[in-house]
Amino acid sequence: MSENYEQFNAESDEQAARAYSSKKYRTPDGVPADIVMFTLTKRERKTVTKTLPIRELKVMLIKRKGWPFAGRWALPGGFCQENESIYGAAKRELMEETGVDGGHLEYLNVYSQPGRDPRGWIISHAFFALVEEWMLEHRQAADDAEDVGLFSIQEALQELELAFDHRTIIEDAYRRIQQQMLETTIARQFLPRDFTLSELYQVIQSVVPDFEEPNFIRKITSTRSRKGIVEEVRDEEGNLLSSNQYSQRPAQLYRFTELVPRLSIYT
Repeated sequence: MSENYEQFNAESDEQAARAYSSKKYRTPDGVPADIVMFTLTKRERKTVTKTLPIRELKVMLIKRKGWPFAGRWALPGGFCQENESIYGAAKRELMEETGVDGGHLEYLNVYSQPGRDPRGWIISHAFFALVEEWMLEHRQAADDAEDVGLFSIQEALQELELAFDHRTIIEDAYRRIQQQMLETTIARQFLPRDFTLSELYQVIQSVVPDFEEPNFIRKITSTRSRKGIVEEVRDEEGNLLSSNQYSQRPAQLYRFTELVPRLSIYT
């Protein structure tokens, strides 16, 4: 009886496959992957005493060369091909349009508002990337882009006339990394392997300007829910290592562990 049932199902599936036609449904005119790429630039202060450099969150944009929106700044991206996933398309386009390969790439959202693209019914899948500044030193514009540049969040959202619905996408991505900066260890993407807690605090504030925690050092090293996220750096003999690169007195060095914090609204 089991064999008859399986044969019946197979025949039913075969009949359904023959009856199905994709021509009954209209497919989008294109499915692009757009990438909001963030980095933290670092600029040394002109002071006599040692102090932390100025860090600023910036987003990479390309200036479009052709229609539509020629001459406007836009997110790097391009259409997904049949032989790749949308994530693969994002990685490929990131490399092709900016010359950047690597970094933290994460899915953001899908954008399908009717009329968002004058070329037709085009559904965009957006990603955000966190890239170290040194990886952008040799950035270059691809053949279909006139220029490529780094802009502060304020410049991108308030001063530039952006293409498509890319202002909305950047706003969404900015909110996402602000949330992750406070709830995960994503700050590691903008720090060296070994860092001081002052550097970590500054990175957080560079992404979340209104972040203030007077007891930051105690909480990050002693609070039960956070303890273990970072660890003290020691040499081969077990001695604590410190740095005075940005301070008059040596400051303890830390590094992130592989611990993933579990967060709860009830704790």
